Amino acid sequence: MSVSTETEAPQTGRPVIDSPRGRLGSEGRVLNVFSHGVLVIWGLMVTMPLLWAVMSAFKTDNEIFTSPWSLPKSLRFDAWRRAWTTAHMSEYFLNSLIVVAGSLAGTMLLGAMAAYVLARFDFPGNRLIYFLFIGGMSFPVILALVPLFFVMKNMELLNTYPGLILVYIAYSLPFTVFFLTGFFRTLPTEVAEAALIDGASHSRTFFQVMLPMAKPGLISVGTFNFLGQWNQYLLPTVLNVGDEHKRLLPQGLVALAASQQYKGDWSGLFAGLVMAMLPVLGAYVVFQRQVQAGLTAGSLK
Repeated sequence: MSVSTETEAPQTGRPVIDSPRGRLGSEGRVLNVFSHGVLVIWGLMVTMPLLWAVMSAFKTDNEIFTSPWSLPKSLRFDAWRRAWTTAHMSEYFLNSLIVVAGSLAGTMLLGAMAAYVLARFDFPGNRLIYFLFIGGMSFPVILALVPLFFVMKNMELLNTYPGLILVYIAYSLPFTVFFLTGFFRTLPTEVAEAALIDGASHSRTFFQVMLPMAKPGLISVGTFNFLGQWNQYLLPTVLNVGDEHKRLLPQGLVALAASQQYKGDWSGLFAGLVMAMLPVLGAYVVFQRQVQAGLTAGSLK
């Protein structure tokens, strides 16, 4: 029960109600305006560098230095051609596509199978295996680089696509299992029990019943894994040395940045940077709603 006080208005003589609810409403509006202002500022800080890089990719080097904030006078694709062919961005793009496609498929398949078993079946060592995966998330990758290098060398997997794919899968499995285990626990058990009663095996129940039901979670964690694996730089730098034709896109961008500084081809550098950003932006734009649905599905159950 709120307490209000009445005061007389100086001109109209009508009582003016000063209630705590009214004060809270005004404070809420002020907070709402402040939070929206912070979001707008943060959005500008994120989008302005991206837009500037895209504009610079269509400019000449002279325009980049003389009028850095103006729009390009004309859409020039010479820098894109130089970055794609001369700087070998096409090779790096294809290498990244092969490695990320293989590692993402393996990560999602193995991660979903492990998470389903940990979430749905009780057996000795269940919690131990789950916490081992959780511990893998807290283990710094940089501490494993030296032993990982020698292990890959002894297995003759250095500078190979399968070697990077296996390392990427091992690197991404802990987060995938952690995310999908919680998601599988939110799915109804009645559907799986009905499939088993109808004679379906555990594998058929998983692939034909439970996996389609977990589509929002799979898309969410798949998008996060794609972003992390596509932008991975440390692992391919250590495990993919010696052959420049097998470089991945992050390695190619660093090499391009180092070489273009001496050549003065800044427009080509920006073109290569935008090429590397396009798949990431495209993946987020396409799967934005699915990612949000997967993140909120567990809280709505």
